[in-house]
Amino acid sequence: MDPPDAYSPPGIDRVALTEMHPFLRQLCEEHALLSAEVRVVDEAVLSVQKTGFTKQVESKLLGFCQVLDRDFIPHSRREEATLFPLLHERLIADGEHSKGRVPTTSVDLMKADHLEVIRLAAVVVCFLKIGSRLPDGAATLVVRDAAMRHAKSLVDLLRLHMFREDNIVFSSAHRLICAEELDRVQSGEWLYRGSRR
Repeated sequence: MDPPDAYSPPGIDRVALTEMHPFLRQLCEEHALLSAEVRVVDEAVLSVQKTGFTKQVESKLLGFCQVLDRDFIPHSRREEATLFPLLHERLIADGEHSKGRVPTTSVDLMKADHLEVIRLAAVVVCFLKIGSRLPDGAATLVVRDAAMRHAKSLVDLLRLHMFREDNIVFSSAHRLICAEELDRVQSGEWLYRGSRR
């Protein structure tokens, strides 16, 4: 008995992009732009297996980490500051949460993913910078290999994270938050007034 495929979760009630509120659609479109960058890094990681580590691979990885800093961090902060508090509250009210003492929702998982993406990107940058400064060739190979393993983990996590947000989290937001509230979230006039955890 194999667990379900992460990209085919059971009971998914996906909302088509064209039916989503413009704010949710904008977040999905930002993911699409980031997905193009993920493919470039994925190809760079795979090329190392064939041709070895090159300055071009290093440049692509460092460039990707800059894209994360420039685009992903503001994107995730906007999600966490605007959409996630209200969605978390609505998921709990709808019974879509863990049954533990402190209820957790898909929002908690997405926030943890945001932190892990940033952590992995920082590790990749550190290993690449250290690897370029080591005088010992064997040590350089070990450090660059670690950078590549973390880069692979980073793109895998980011790809799955965007899939989950686009297909599960934003569909839940579409279902549980009315259009007027999403309009206020998008315009910045909505302020979270719910209970703080």
